[in-house]
Amino acid sequence: MTREPALLALSDGSLFEGSAAGYRPPGGITQGEFVFNTALAGYQEIITDPSYAGQVIVFTYPHIGNYGVTPEDDEARRAFCQGVVVRDLSPVASNWRAQSGLEEFLIDQQIPAIIGVDTRRLTRHLRTHGALAGAFGVTDAPSVLAAAREARGTDDTDLVSQVSTRTPYEAGAGARHVVAFDFGIKTTMVEQLAQRFRVTVVPSHTSAAEVLALSPDGVMLSNGPGDPAALGELVDQIRQLLGVVPIFGICLGHQLLGLALGGRTFKLAFGHHGANHPVKDLASGKIEITAQNHNYALAAESLEGVEISHLNLNDGVVEGIASPARRCFSVQYHPEAGPGPHDARYLFERFEEMMER
Repeated sequence: MTREPALLALSDGSLFEGSAAGYRPPGGITQGEFVFNTALAGYQEIITDPSYAGQVIVFTYPHIGNYGVTPEDDEARRAFCQGVVVRDLSPVASNWRAQSGLEEFLIDQQIPAIIGVDTRRLTRHLRTHGALAGAFGVTDAPSVLAAAREARGTDDTDLVSQVSTRTPYEAGAGARHVVAFDFGIKTTMVEQLAQRFRVTVVPSHTSAAEVLALSPDGVMLSNGPGDPAALGELVDQIRQLLGVVPIFGICLGHQLLGLALGGRTFKLAFGHHGANHPVKDLASGKIEITAQNHNYALAAESLEGVEISHLNLNDGVVEGIASPARRCFSVQYHPEAGPGPHDARYLFERFEEMMER
């Protein structure tokens, strides 16, 4: 198959060569914040994770697409990432579950791609210089470089409103009722909750009063994209729920809970994106292998009067907090972890136990 040559440029002027694949955007150029993901599998779940809104995903594993895609593995109603970068896009989908190939899926989801890129060099560059805005496309180098310089990162940007559901919906039929804020909630997260509870998923802009009017036994703060410091109104609503109803936060929900408890957030150099991050539970000493996808984190020194429950063993980042007096806890990583690992799914039982107490 003959492909059109394409170029990838970062905002610092770095240039990479490749070939165009996937969806062809109007104007031929895609912009976004470039981050790399180290997972070896689960590319469909990664691409459809709403937490990637505003970002271009660089897959460090070189061979992507070999087992195709199936609607059963989608993590959202559609993909919200800006694009993907792949070294080798498999032309063959070999799996009994596959209903189409990855490139067909990218075209259907309107996700541009650039393939044949030296992703090892690109990943090393992002590790050294941090997540960078940039662009890729089929036009000439000066045009791609100009688009890269104009591209925006995710700082100070509310991306949650782009990915959240517009109307509430329900799932599950358990005895206890959980209201889940959709900040970009993954399908697997809803499924894990629905296995245990009756769940009402509500839009991100739902007020604390509206949540309490639903008589929940517990509240879930979901994952989502962007800068938590840009979501002051959501933090205010969460603050009104503290101590009133048990709260469990995941990823962005963890960051927003930390802000509501008086902490502050900061941006990591290149974030945590992958399925193999070791996390230590400080209470038990147990080490969990976790899936992660975030660029921001809670500053440990800002968490006065809050228990730090989990730490990342790679870099010491706060991975979990708890405030028993205010009946809340949260983790930075993904215990629902579709497709895996599943070491941390016990946290859903911990949430249930908190409601029982």
